[in-house]
Amino acid sequence: MSKEEARKRLCQLRSEIADHNYRYFVLDQPVISDHQFDALMAELVSLETRYPDLVTPDSPSQRVGGQPLSAFAVVRHPQPLLSLDNAFGEGDLLDFDRRVRAVAGGPVEYVVEPKIDGLTVALTYLDGLFTTGATRGDGEVGEDITANLRTVRTVPLRLTPSQEAPVPSRLVVRGEAYLPKEAFAQLNKGREREGEPPFANPRNAAAGSLRQLDPGVTASRPLAVIVYELLVAEGVVFNSHTENLAYLAGLGFPTDPRCHLCRDIREVVALCQEWEIRRHELPYEIDGLVVKVNSLSLQRELGARSKSPRWAVAYKFAAEQAETVLTDIFVRVGRTGVLTPNAVLQPVRLAGTTVSRATLHNEDLIRERDIRIGDTVVVQKAGEIIPEVVRVIKEKRTGRERPFIMPDTCPECGSRVVRASGEVAHRCTGGLVCPAQIKEAIIHFASRDAMNIEGIGPAIVNQLVEAGLIKDAADLYFLEQSRLVTLERMGDQLATNLLKAIQASKTNSLAQLLFGLGIRHVGARAARVLANHFGKMERLAGATVQELTAVPEIGPKIAESICQFMAEPHNREVIEKLKKAGVNMEQKAMVPEEAKRPLAGKKFVLTGTLASLSRGEAQARIEAMGGEVSGSVSKKTDFLVVGKDPGSKYDKARDLGVPVLTEEEFLAMLDGE
Repeated sequence: MSKEEARKRLCQLRSEIADHNYRYFVLDQPVISDHQFDALMAELVSLETRYPDLVTPDSPSQRVGGQPLSAFAVVRHPQPLLSLDNAFGEGDLLDFDRRVRAVAGGPVEYVVEPKIDGLTVALTYLDGLFTTGATRGDGEVGEDITANLRTVRTVPLRLTPSQEAPVPSRLVVRGEAYLPKEAFAQLNKGREREGEPPFANPRNAAAGSLRQLDPGVTASRPLAVIVYELLVAEGVVFNSHTENLAYLAGLGFPTDPRCHLCRDIREVVALCQEWEIRRHELPYEIDGLVVKVNSLSLQRELGARSKSPRWAVAYKFAAEQAETVLTDIFVRVGRTGVLTPNAVLQPVRLAGTTVSRATLHNEDLIRERDIRIGDTVVVQKAGEIIPEVVRVIKEKRTGRERPFIMPDTCPECGSRVVRASGEVAHRCTGGLVCPAQIKEAIIHFASRDAMNIEGIGPAIVNQLVEAGLIKDAADLYFLEQSRLVTLERMGDQLATNLLKAIQASKTNSLAQLLFGLGIRHVGARAARVLANHFGKMERLAGATVQELTAVPEIGPKIAESICQFMAEPHNREVIEKLKKAGVNMEQKAMVPEEAKRPLAGKKFVLTGTLASLSRGEAQARIEAMGGEVSGSVSKKTDFLVVGKDPGSKYDKARDLGVPVLTEEEFLAMLDGE
């Protein structure tokens, strides 16, 4: 296929895939199977890989997430994104209506919309192309989260024009990013399986997902966006809010079909009372309803206060609560070692389900609310999902209630529990031996950027631990062929290959070993700095906080974390086992000669996924040859290395005239060719 043929086919594929995404994620009316859709995406990615200069910002391939962001830029909104005044009952709604009618001088139509519990976003389109996505922030200025919003399937990357809905040169809309109930439940189940604390509610989960510095994390979470307000549409004029919504739907935006036009405030009141009872039927969480004046001219006449419009109000539902007895508090240890206290409750019906557990988050919250074992407490579902203890009914205390004390040793492995200065979390220090953390610790130890043991992935680690063949990472080096072949689907050849890979890793650098140990705050870069400075594991293990912070790039947090890790006897025992197994404990001396550092003074930027090297390996090889790696392209960049699915850095490099290297060219440069 020629390049011109590829260009035409890519245009066709992007159009088809965008249409199928709209039908699936917005209309919920798919017309092809998942297999057929995957085939279209595979063809698209294959063509874009062959012709990376044909990748466009609106391509569906850009939804998978690009390079991690160093920080969020600032976006100034074209007009203030105001908050809403609240109405807590029929009386407040009637008062709102009286104020509106006093200005209108007659009957008023209202639009009632579900108030989705998520994160407000503003989306900007230039000539129909999605260019900027931002958080609400303080209403005047928000954070640029464009890269993350590109990964949300219900956000159109290019608008669909029609005779009824022409695309303006500039369009800005306001919407809500959220996690549907089912997606939120699945996300929390996955976090619990991994030993991570569950999100408290869908709003926190959505906000946390959209503010990730790594768009790949956002892409992995099933977020959705519903658009509910037209802020700017150059050259397009409408008379009512309902006309605005119909226009937005015509452009391909997801709007809420549950928006209802009411002829007067009595219909509004009846609808609010109905949805207060039926709210659990919705596929997303709402904390109320939004009541808006339908006439846009009346909206302009009513105007706004400093923080809220006079033409809209939020009708808030009362939180569903129940009273029960907190019979016990137990501590769960997550995969990162965080200890989370959880309440055991006498079972009680709440928001349609039976509740018998509730997270207490941390010790500070327990102290702040003075929660004791045996207390009668009021519980509610935060965001209608996660049960939480709201308050204690102290007048019902009998004197037999007991204060909760956070354990000073891990309930899983007996290692010391520490709480770092300035943090609320208590953590187990036995990362290498704690059963709650062991699988993740071994997977990390064997990962590509650490000890790089080929074949030791999650499935194999799970088998090895479950079979009792290993209890920590050091046990990998004492595995025997006869024991390995007893595992399911483990033949002689696979067992032989695994043992060879494990044996080969013994000669890895001290930096790789340090990173593989999973010491908190010690990333690949810090591990290299420490290994080069101390030279031997023994010297590093005996270093004080003062000695560690004297090392360039090593701050107090890293130093304290290393000292805590090395002070834990269990961790020292694992390091000793690794030494006895013959694992290298020294860093090879760096070669200072300029002749052996051919990339000295050269600045590189990496984008996309390399097939033969991980990002960390590529960076390590560049630095070993004297080069530097930066996270952003500038005029000072000497080379941009392009892998599969390159991001916006590729476009910027072309604009600045920065030389671009394919993976093959980059490898040839590293090999001195």
